[in-house]
Parts: sequence; structure tokens; C-alpha cells
Amino acid sequence: MELKPISTVLEELRSSINELREAFDVDSIKKQAETLLERASLPDFWASSDAQGVTQKLSYLQDKLDQWQKMESAYEELVILAELIGESDDEELLAEFYEKASRLQREIESVEMELLLDEEYDKSNAILTVHAGAGGLDAQDWAEMLFRMYLRWAERHGYETQVIDALPDQEAGIKYATVLIRGFCSYGYLKAEKGIHRLVRISPFDSSKRRHTSFASVEVMPELPDDVDIEIRPEDIKMETFRASGAGGQYVNMTDSAVRLIHVPTGIVVTCQNERSQHMNRQMALRLLKARLYERYQQEKQKKLEDLHGEKKEIGWGSQIRSYVLHPYTMVKDHRTGYTSYNVDSVLDGDIDDFIFAYLRMRKNLIKAKGA
Repeated sequence: MELKPISTVLEELRSSINELREAFDVDSIKKQAETLLERASLPDFWASSDAQGVTQKLSYLQDKLDQWQKMESAYEELVILAELIGESDDEELLAEFYEKASRLQREIESVEMELLLDEEYDKSNAILTVHAGAGGLDAQDWAEMLFRMYLRWAERHGYETQVIDALPDQEAGIKYATVLIRGFCSYGYLKAEKGIHRLVRISPFDSSKRRHTSFASVEVMPELPDDVDIEIRPEDIKMETFRASGAGGQYVNMTDSAVRLIHVPTGIVVTCQNERSQHMNRQMALRLLKARLYERYQQEKQKKLEDLHGEKKEIGWGSQIRSYVLHPYTMVKDHRTGYTSYNVDSVLDGDIDDFIFAYLRMRKNLIKAKGA
């Protein structure tokens, strides 16, 4: 693969950094930090009720400034390296330049991604559920493939995963599975995955080797902080206990203390069977119920807005957000953004950041256009 000229690399990086500086609003962050520092230096600061909040925000702003300074320093170092290469034409320096330029580009992309995550709870942990659609074993197998894709994505990012509930099938795949993904911005990233995912392939369960289309749905919710006001009255909850089930414990531990909570007013049902303690299962199920009630509230609010604006959205298996084609060709295409990858194996192994990034960019641009 032919490398770009050094001057082109520097020009592109400088352009990206300049655009990022405007979006990052470095000057505003500096002013905010200075104001908070002045406030923290007052004699009675630590006696004030908001001292902890101020110090936390100051720490956050300082981390952002440090991150920005690190990128600026990395770019200045590249400029110096470029000058040395021009004088000596050293191969080792040349390799070092491209390696550091690549590292800086990844850092810029990471910051760009974070800037797109500015909605409520974007920084939260994610609760992700995959449901098999119609299609029997093919759909269940597809649901398990998707579930593994998200577990691998989480692993790639160094996130912690905890399977809350799963219902494997004795023959193949899963009927559904829910996982808590703990990591900074995991909900902000994975909200891009909500919707219907379609798979086209030669079915491994069809003796005639015919092509089949399978569907699975992905639901993503934020794990809400304890202080979020979502009312759950004890009298509205019906609790059932049961023995956990699973295919040889592939996803869940065998336990006699699994919990199912039914929220009577809404009919929402949640289960948790990954802990050996009934109390712990109940606590996790309550957190899951809280998240589902919040998501329901958000959907109702969105529906009211769409009704007011006359927007109509097709709901059903025909409204897939992404297609994964394994036959007669290989391709993964997101129907919302148009982003396409031809490396299906890599995508199914958790390499979905480009799809997520394309969606978040599109969403940000749509929000800007509506606000203009």
C-alpha cells in the first residue's frame, strides 16, 4: 500500500485538528476551568454544598484540556520529525513518523466520536438485548451470531460484560439474550444498533442448501443512575421465582433463585438469572425494569412529536436498519447511512465502529438541520 506524502499527512491532520478545536470549543473550556479554579480558591469553598460538584466538573474540564494539549504536542512532534526526515532521509524516522501520525489520527477520531455523544445518558453503561425474529433455527442462530458480535465489540473496547438473562434453544442459537455492558459511553455508541438486523445466507439447517433470510431485533437502553426519578410502586410489581435454564450454562449459571418481575400497569416483563442470590437477581431485575420504563417513556414522547409533525415511521420486519449478506456475495450495508463494508467476517467479529460512527455523524447532522 502506497503511503501518502508527508506534506499531505500533515495538512490533513492540521485540518482535522482545526475543525476539532472549533467543535471542542477549547477557549470556552479554558474560561470555564479558570472560573471554577477561582471559585475553588475562595476561603469558604469547601464548606459550600456544591464543592464536590465543582471539583468534579473542574477535573472533567482539566482532563479535556490535557487531552487537547496532548494532540497539539503530538502534531508539533510530527512537524519536527518531518523536518528531520527532509534533512537526513532516515528510514527509521520515516517509519516513526507514519506510526505516530496514525496514532494521532486514531486519537482525533476517538475525540470526534465523544463529541457526537452529547445526549442524556450517552456516557452511561448499556443494556443490550437481542431477540430472534421469525424464522425458526435460522433466526435463533442469527440472534446468537449478533449477540456474539456485540460481546466481541465490548471486548475490543475493554468493556466489562455481564449477561443478565438468556434463553438458548436446545437445537441451535438463542431466542433472546440480555447483556449489561459497563464502559464509558457504551450506551452512546450502541444506541446506533437499535433496530432490525437482516441476514441473507445459505442456511446451515436446510438440507437443500437454499438461501434464507433471517431477522433479529436489537434493543439498547442506558443503565440509569440511582437518582433518576422513575416511579416504580411496590404494589405495581408482581415477582415470580424460578430455576434458571440454559444450554449447559453457556450464558447463565444454574440457580434456583432466578427472578421474573412483571410491571402490571404496563405489562413489561423482565428477568434476571445470572446471580446465585435471589436478592441480587431482584436488584438487577429492578434496574432493568427501570431502564425499560424510561425507554418506554422516551418512545411515547417521540411518538407524540412525530404525530404533531405528521411523521410516519414503518414499524416491522421490513424496516431493517442493516443487512448482512453472506450469499451470493459478501457485504454489510447500513440502510440509514449507506455505509458499507465488504469484510463481513471482521464485522461479525465486532468490528462495527465505522457503522456506529457513520450513524452518529448522520444523527448529529440531522439534529443540526432541524435546529437551523
